[in-house]
Amino acid sequence: MKQEHVETLYKWIDECSMKISEGMNLTYLEALTETLEVLFNTKPFSDMGSELKTYLTNQLTKVNTNSYDKEEIRKAIQLAILKGMKDATQQQHLVTPDSVAMFMGYITSKLFENQDELRVFDPACGTGNLLTSVLNQLDKNVFAYGSEVDRTLLQLAAANANLQQNQVEFFHQDSLRPFLLEPVDFVLADLPVGYYPDDVQAADYQLKAEEGHSYSHHLFIEQGLNYAKQGGFLMFMVPNFLFDSEQSEQLKTYLRETAHIVGMLQLPETLFKNERHGKSILILQKKGNHTKAPKQALLVKLPSFKDPDSMANIIAQMNNWFDTYKPT
Repeated sequence: MKQEHVETLYKWIDECSMKISEGMNLTYLEALTETLEVLFNTKPFSDMGSELKTYLTNQLTKVNTNSYDKEEIRKAIQLAILKGMKDATQQQHLVTPDSVAMFMGYITSKLFENQDELRVFDPACGTGNLLTSVLNQLDKNVFAYGSEVDRTLLQLAAANANLQQNQVEFFHQDSLRPFLLEPVDFVLADLPVGYYPDDVQAADYQLKAEEGHSYSHHLFIEQGLNYAKQGGFLMFMVPNFLFDSEQSEQLKTYLRETAHIVGMLQLPETLFKNERHGKSILILQKKGNHTKAPKQALLVKLPSFKDPDSMANIIAQMNNWFDTYKPT
């Protein structure tokens, strides 16, 4: 992957998005979706004004997506998304940090080292950055699914996947409602943290709050286990306070009954503006007839991703752990 390719493509996407935003009176993120679809279709849309069509037709002669690899395309799009979201205040609208997405890809490749085919589901896919980052690191036949309730984010995710030539089937719905989806080998997500407002829907879950609103991040864990195969794996970015909140005893009891905790990796504090927003990577295996808990769960406090020596040391220790962990 070449950084100059990322910068060149980002500049092209950014300039077109600003022009479309101005010409069609759209927000930057809405215009970004239009730009990515124009780039994928290699022509402007018929409902665009003649001046904008001329501009985009001219711009399209300057770019060829076949000359970029998947990761260059993903990173260029991510930069544009980050620009569009810089004023976003909602936590769930933040993009999973690249270093974390890459690290989760590494863990995924270790969990499924001996599997040639994989069905993957991200029930909180947002713009698709985490999902496509992980897909790009897997050298196997993958069937991927993503769900997102926010239409703009879902359109960005679909355009993102198309341009990277990743085959992903998307659902536009509240991810805590039922899906028409067969169980999958692997569920991954950067979980939305907070309260779920739909108490009627939450009532269908074992992890519903006894009073007041339920935690959405708890319900997402249960929903993930609902759509994982017996013996399937789940990997979530979760708040560090997951097992210390007022509803955590209920969660611990539920997980003891339904899953094995494979690992918990605390992410570097330097990734988060405030330690209250700190997160960890939780790895679970759904219990099945022949599954068993690891002799020793993988419990790690990760060093800064900018400290290559400490990181290499941790990766070596993790590789040794995976060599002894043979999931069934």
